[in-house]
Amino acid sequence: MKTFYEEVGGEAFFADLISQFYAHVAMDPILRPMYPEKDMKGAAERLQTFLEQYWGGPTTYSDNRGHPRLRMRHAGFHIDSTARDAWIKCMKSAVDGVEMSEIHRVQLWSYLEMAADSMVNQL
Repeated sequence: MKTFYEEVGGEAFFADLISQFYAHVAMDPILRPMYPEKDMKGAAERLQTFLEQYWGGPTTYSDNRGHPRLRMRHAGFHIDSTARDAWIKCMKSAVDGVEMSEIHRVQLWSYLEMAADSMVNQL
């Protein structure tokens, strides 16, 4: 039985998704200030390896960074509903830009919305 990661195309799929996402982030007036220029590539790598691992790919994220602890890792950022909506908008554009079956699209989008909601740490 194949994992979601394998079914959507593995590393190439997630690299495309994350590349498109960060192209939108780079133009977003709310999200762009949250990413220091020197760490944009690192942020992209971390998100890609996290999503790959979450969806059944290699354990590179945990091997390099330990347990994800997403809320803890994002605690230093002011993430309110406006930031969440900006993240969702950028990610929706990225998801819409990659090829996948509708079943996979629904699964992925459901997770991404839940994850975005759980990162909100400000009113």
